[in-house]
Amino acid sequence: MSMEPGSPAEVPHCYRHPGRETYVRCTRCDRYICPECMRDAAVGHQCVECVREGNRTVPQARTMAGGQLTSGPTVTYALLGINVLAYLGELASNAFTTRFEMVGQGITSHGQVVGVAEGEWYRLLTAAFLHSPPGGGLGITHILFNMWALWMLGPQLEQVLGRARYLALYLLSALAGNVLLYLVSPGEPALGASGAIFGLFGAFFVVAKRLRADVRGIVIILVINLVFTFSVPGIAWEAHVGGLVTGIGLAAAYVYAPQARRNPIALGSGAVILLALLVMVVVKTGQLTA
Repeated sequence: MSMEPGSPAEVPHCYRHPGRETYVRCTRCDRYICPECMRDAAVGHQCVECVREGNRTVPQARTMAGGQLTSGPTVTYALLGINVLAYLGELASNAFTTRFEMVGQGITSHGQVVGVAEGEWYRLLTAAFLHSPPGGGLGITHILFNMWALWMLGPQLEQVLGRARYLALYLLSALAGNVLLYLVSPGEPALGASGAIFGLFGAFFVVAKRLRADVRGIVIILVINLVFTFSVPGIAWEAHVGGLVTGIGLAAAYVYAPQARRNPIALGSGAVILLALLVMVVVKTGQLTA
């Protein structure tokens, strides 16, 4: 028995929704698709699966440093939030500060030996999220200045470098600053995000040079901060210098790497810096505990 043309049995249906009649075909796979499954294309419409497959084969847009383009400064917001939460922890308890501040090797009021040399390696990083509480050191201006600098520099660097590279630069700069402090003045307690902030200063300078932008503004800010660093008592210059050198070096590896090798160079440079810092810490710890 043959079917007459136009009979209900010949009415096509959507391949994803068999109960829906349609006469529109996907321009790529030629399957029938209903309005819910249609996606506008350069010519006609495509189905959901073809659009998804096409997106996989389209190269993702990259920043000049090889990172993925970001829709907003998510990492910067997160870093700001962590610093503020840590500051609230300091305000709530003095023990919070003494537990997580940077100390290479020291003795508490109870006679307990503490510090990185005693296995508390976490201090090398946690100290970078603490700031002077009100009435101590630089007071509230400490966190206000650092967070202002993070707010001004962070979003621009995050957009240029990409989230992963930007976060790696921030954390490695903070770590390098505290490692240099550990090497030079292991008995000096310190805290603050200044090492990371100086790393951002250095990275901003490198990126501006790479883009052939005017660098006079960032140079003036750097000079002022370095003068402040070495002229005001109580400031750990080691953290500032360590962060600055690391930020400059890592940013240069990011933005001056050949396009074809940007990812391995970015990963390798970060790994080399991290390994070098860990070796320094191990050697110094051996000297202090011998």
